[in-house]
Amino acid sequence: MLIFRRKRKDISLPSKKNRNMSIFKLIKQKNKKRSAGANQDRGIVVFEHTSEVIRAESILKDDGWRIKVMGPPPEIRSGCDLVIEFPLIEELNILRTLRRDGIVPLKTVPVSSPLLQPVDLFQIKDFGRYLMVRAANMKLTIEKETSSIVNISGGGCPDVPYLAQKMVGKSLSEAPSPREIGHTLCGYALQLAFEETTRICCL
Repeated sequence: MLIFRRKRKDISLPSKKNRNMSIFKLIKQKNKKRSAGANQDRGIVVFEHTSEVIRAESILKDDGWRIKVMGPPPEIRSGCDLVIEFPLIEELNILRTLRRDGIVPLKTVPVSSPLLQPVDLFQIKDFGRYLMVRAANMKLTIEKETSSIVNISGGGCPDVPYLAQKMVGKSLSEAPSPREIGHTLCGYALQLAFEETTRICCL
């Protein structure tokens, strides 16, 4: 009687570097899937001034609406560099909520064609050891292994050096919120980058 023994294969665990690379590849795949169906039955609210967008975002999120600040599509330019994307079925409720607080947008537009799709504010670049997230004109870079902020740049607003001084060298969990210490549109854009970076690191 012959007995065959299956040769045991050595199983080696991936290195920490390879695990980090796999995680960020997975993030990219998820982001692609999310963007592919993001504009189904969606609309955008167009404003005249950026300050109205910032205020409207705060009001709508406080009321529990699932909205997203984005860049305007090429076909719609109002002088404001931001629009709010919302579930189209809730258009009347969204407008009622804004008017309740004295905000009257220029118009709402259904996302019915590729030319009307809003532009994602975020650009994400993976440099291996570092990850950079750009929102509008502000860039925030972290070291992936430690989640420490290593650089803040962009903008041109007077509070950017102060924001960088307070945040660089701290981890995402330790750094102050840009919204709490910033006073300009650059601070608002940095807040968006800060939130998106935190979201990516928590995936």
